[in-house]
Amino acid sequence: MSVISHHDLVVLLIGMATMLILSRVASEMARGAKLPVVMGEIVIGIVLGPTLLGNFAPEISNYIFPAEGHAALALNAITKIAVVMMLFVAGMEVQLPLVLKQGKAAVFTSVLSMIIPFFIGFVTAWYFPEWFKQLPEYRLLFALFFGTALAISALPVIARILIDMGLFKTKIGMIIIASAMFNDLIGWLIFSFILSSIKSPDASGDYTYTIFYIIGFGLLMLTVGRKLLDKIMPWMQQKLSWPGGVLSISLGICFLSAAFTESIGIHAILGAFIAGIAIGDSVHLKEKAREIIYQFVTNIFAPLFFVSIGLRVNFVENFDLRLVLLVLFVAYIGKVSGAAIGARIGGFTRNESLAVGFGMNARGAMEIILGTLALQAGLINETIFVALVIMALITSLTSGPLMRLYLDDSYFNTNKQIENN
Repeated sequence: MSVISHHDLVVLLIGMATMLILSRVASEMARGAKLPVVMGEIVIGIVLGPTLLGNFAPEISNYIFPAEGHAALALNAITKIAVVMMLFVAGMEVQLPLVLKQGKAAVFTSVLSMIIPFFIGFVTAWYFPEWFKQLPEYRLLFALFFGTALAISALPVIARILIDMGLFKTKIGMIIIASAMFNDLIGWLIFSFILSSIKSPDASGDYTYTIFYIIGFGLLMLTVGRKLLDKIMPWMQQKLSWPGGVLSISLGICFLSAAFTESIGIHAILGAFIAGIAIGDSVHLKEKAREIIYQFVTNIFAPLFFVSIGLRVNFVENFDLRLVLLVLFVAYIGKVSGAAIGARIGGFTRNESLAVGFGMNARGAMEIILGTLALQAGLINETIFVALVIMALITSLTSGPLMRLYLDDSYFNTNKQIENN
């Protein structure tokens, strides 16, 4: 059995310690400045990666973060596991009954906030591939990816924005959350198939079995599996050691589900996401247990992943202002118009509909994960990746202020009274 050497272990531990400590410092600074925490983590990655440290002190950068060897392989495996765990946590935020309870407004907002940005993204990438300097053999897959990238939302970021604004439990907040859940569910399903197509471009004949397996797995997990987990959850929380029992079994189910979808040719993230929905939907899952899982993943594994983004790409060399502006333009136009039109048809006023549109526009961590996986798969180049990261950060930063622009103080006061009553 191959084992990691003494030197590689030292390098790996130094690298992980550097990533965790510095990212925590940067995250706290970002939090104090009311910026997304993920921004601080990405900035640290840019500082430690080829953009700065690798450029001015390559010897130190190559020692702490070698490009090859067992230490690099181990860190890569850890960041891949981090992605799986982050999608598991994202799935736990999805509450299917909430989506179904919102009625006509949620249906129109969910569907149009998915279809319109997807269509705009697909058409832009398909008819103008030269704008993206994209490889011709991936033209269709890239167009599908870019449409998906514009259609997906960042549920955790959106939820935090609504909580901070006092809108989370209001009607407008519930519509935004329900629509974001639907977007994430469909978006990650589409993206998983895109990744599987890159892995096996000649396996089109196997898609029938793959689709059958994934539909069967999804239905099983979200019906029988969901009910079974709901029934055994009280036993787990009462009989097993707290909170270790719930944590280990929940993550064990996450990894098993991820392994299954990976084994049938669909990316592991989809299995983790579905497992998260099934477990998180249990009415017996204690809020404290949910919070422990969330804190464990977001404070240990998530920083390692987001810092590693900066280690892969030189953000200065791959910054293209025209491409960044293009991605921002189609991102805002597609998502805001789609969600706003849906909300307007659903019965909201003009200003409320625009607020829903800007609320849905936050991309945050989910967009960055999407872009990272596409970059690793060779579907996009580093220039497109940098543009997607910048778009994710800017849409997250502007979502709250633009919502407030269309909702006056009387609206907030009225909704707070409704919530308190």
